[in-house]
Amino acid sequence: MAPQLRKQLVVVGHGMVGHRFVESAISRGLTEAYDITVLGAEPRPAYDRVALTSFFEVGAEALSLLPSGTYDDPRVRLRTHAEVVAVSPRQRIVTLASGEDLHYDELVLATGAAPFVPPVPGADLANVFGYRTIEDLEAIRSASKGGRRKVGAVIGGGLLGLEAANALHQLGVETHVVELAPRLMAVQIDDLGGRTLNQHIGKLGLTVHTGAMTEAILGDRRNRVERLALKDRNPLDVDLVVFSAGIRPRDALARAAGLDVADRGGVLVDGSLRTSDEHIWAIGECAAVQGVMYGLVAPGYDMAEIVVDRLLGGAGEFTGADMSTKLKLLGVDVASFGDAHGTTKGALELTYADALSGVYKKLVISEDGKRLLGGVLVGDAAAYGVLRPMVASGMELPENPEELILPASRGGANLELPDDAQVCSCNDVTKAEITAAAADGTITRAGATCGSCKTLVKKIVEDYFAATGKEIDRSLCEHFRMTRQELFDVVAVHGYTRFDDIVEGHGTGRGCDICKPAVASILASLLNQHVLAPGNRQLQDTNDAYLGNLQKNGTYSVVPRVPGGEITPDKLIVIGQVAKDFGLYTKITGGQRIDLFGARMEDLPAIWKRLVEAGMESGHAYGKSLRTVKSCVGSTWCRYGVQDSVGLAIELELRYRGLRSPHKLKGGVSGCARECAEARSKDFGIIATEKGWNLYVCGNGGAMPAHAQLLAGDLSKEELVRYLDRFLMYYIRTADRLQRTSSWMDAVDGGLDRIREVVVDDVLGLGDQLEAAMARHVDSYFDEWKATIEDPEKLARFVSFVNAPGTPDPNITFREERGQVQAATTDGPVSLGTTIPVGAP
Repeated sequence: MAPQLRKQLVVVGHGMVGHRFVESAISRGLTEAYDITVLGAEPRPAYDRVALTSFFEVGAEALSLLPSGTYDDPRVRLRTHAEVVAVSPRQRIVTLASGEDLHYDELVLATGAAPFVPPVPGADLANVFGYRTIEDLEAIRSASKGGRRKVGAVIGGGLLGLEAANALHQLGVETHVVELAPRLMAVQIDDLGGRTLNQHIGKLGLTVHTGAMTEAILGDRRNRVERLALKDRNPLDVDLVVFSAGIRPRDALARAAGLDVADRGGVLVDGSLRTSDEHIWAIGECAAVQGVMYGLVAPGYDMAEIVVDRLLGGAGEFTGADMSTKLKLLGVDVASFGDAHGTTKGALELTYADALSGVYKKLVISEDGKRLLGGVLVGDAAAYGVLRPMVASGMELPENPEELILPASRGGANLELPDDAQVCSCNDVTKAEITAAAADGTITRAGATCGSCKTLVKKIVEDYFAATGKEIDRSLCEHFRMTRQELFDVVAVHGYTRFDDIVEGHGTGRGCDICKPAVASILASLLNQHVLAPGNRQLQDTNDAYLGNLQKNGTYSVVPRVPGGEITPDKLIVIGQVAKDFGLYTKITGGQRIDLFGARMEDLPAIWKRLVEAGMESGHAYGKSLRTVKSCVGSTWCRYGVQDSVGLAIELELRYRGLRSPHKLKGGVSGCARECAEARSKDFGIIATEKGWNLYVCGNGGAMPAHAQLLAGDLSKEELVRYLDRFLMYYIRTADRLQRTSSWMDAVDGGLDRIREVVVDDVLGLGDQLEAAMARHVDSYFDEWKATIEDPEKLARFVSFVNAPGTPDPNITFREERGQVQAATTDGPVSLGTTIPVGAP
């Protein structure tokens, strides 16, 4: 048998760190000498485990780090569903669960970690889960649908526990967080930071139990979770339990193979990441470097690079890691960096706390007051991007270091980072490297992992180009060499009403699916014409084109407006009867509306007609426009309510209904500080006070949730409406296409303080103009559903086939789930281009 000419390298584990190792091996030329086989036990390639909770919003494919499932280099072979059950160091063989043996010359263990499940009685019951993989989340989602009470408990209040609580919260499960320590995130933040975090999470409707020990999980006769027993406390009635009480390194393979392991677990490795066997290496969470395990992705990436370097003949050493973290947990910014607990001898602490806004910031400073050692940020972590690199670079503090954490309105400072400041800790990218990449057009990995440094990276790049005299291209698209704000001003000044005139006068070509909907939104904001009027309808995206939200199976949603969540029994009966007659799936949403799903496109006008006749109208759930203004029951019913939140919510929703904007808008009104309407998670939120109303702006949910911030306090209703009119119109005029209010605020020079100057102080003298624009919108409002069913030309669009009006789409079938019909298709989801054939009006 001919000897092998090329060496064999086997990687066990295809998580984020294993994937990073392979990418580095390819880019640095290791595959010139090695054939690489990667064995992943999970059924899919590596995915972004840091963003695991977003799986419920974006799906598995969006999280994938290798969507194609294969690497470009043919000398790398990835095998999923490939569980390794044994390693034989003497023979240099790994054995798979299938019985197959693979030879290796070098072996890299990247097996990661597993959730720690304490020895609690009942942990083996049905509906008890870990929180680590996509399969875990799929199982949790499935269990959440079948719960009797729809109540769950997360055991563990650290980073992972709060991520798990976020997952349950997204699924609509009443969530309890049970933490043994006296505060949440005990490793990362201090007592006051923990109390501030508690304050935020409590407002979101989660119940936190700190200092609570879980004694047992009790089940019913069917072996299903029924109750969680806590020491010296009342038990919790729950349907499911998620363990997220930390992680433990997956070191079983190494132990069985006779490799050295650390006292507290983990494959023991030296600074080169080599194990006690010279041909076996360990990286990531399974590794214990000099006995220390690192549970973040950034140190794992460093380890991957070092092993590649060693296999190439280098002398790389792992000397420790930055354990700083910045997360947005349940819409709350939380960051911890450097010596967050002030353990350094002589360390001094400088704190800023604003209980009203729920903001806590702490800096840990060296004894001589010259260097920043670490810090904690809760509720506002905007300064993290500047503060953390200051720790790593050792740059000298300004004369008044308190300026680093004070709001800009109270003397906060802006600092210039040194070139050697580490901007992206996940991928070890400095400011100088980002600037160099901007100069020569190369690519860094900055911002590609956890994303917490993206804003700072963007600023560094833009500052570089500005300093070199280059203009930053913020064009809307190839057809319009201007920003959305500039295009808005052009349309407003010239009084354009047609897309063709706009593109002829200020653009090129015929437009595209980026600029056409953007122009349609601008025209709607300025003119408030029907989106299906001649000249407008060809500009709309799929949802606006049919006044309904297109679902993944080709059907549409119908969402009537229910201002403030207040609805009469007669209207409820009509909604229910329409749902029965047209076979629609009904759901009460978190925005206090009743959504009807599964409507065939040709049935939409008949459904709208029934609802309109009952006194209802379009809820604009399909548009980049105001969706809802949510409210609690307020002072009318609630013993805590101090103002009529329902009345105000209805008034505001009716005032701003149909208002088109760069992105969807949501509002909320809470009748007291208990915040049951979750107003601070909205684009505009109002919270009642004894003196009037507090106005919060620029919050939103989604993939990048943000907490709204206080714009003005103790306002009369007249002041509130005036400022809100100005705020919304200022946003509509100046935001980029598809830019949420939180991102817009970050992009405004001066942020919230500048918005306050424009909206409240009227420093630009735009107040009357913005109010007049809103008044025009209010005066010109009309219901798009009603206008459509009264216009035969517009109705002509709503047929499945031009030559056979009324014929249902044959691809759509229906199945029953949880007592209601749900649309499915015989051939998979209907593609967006097949609903209306070519030539349809």
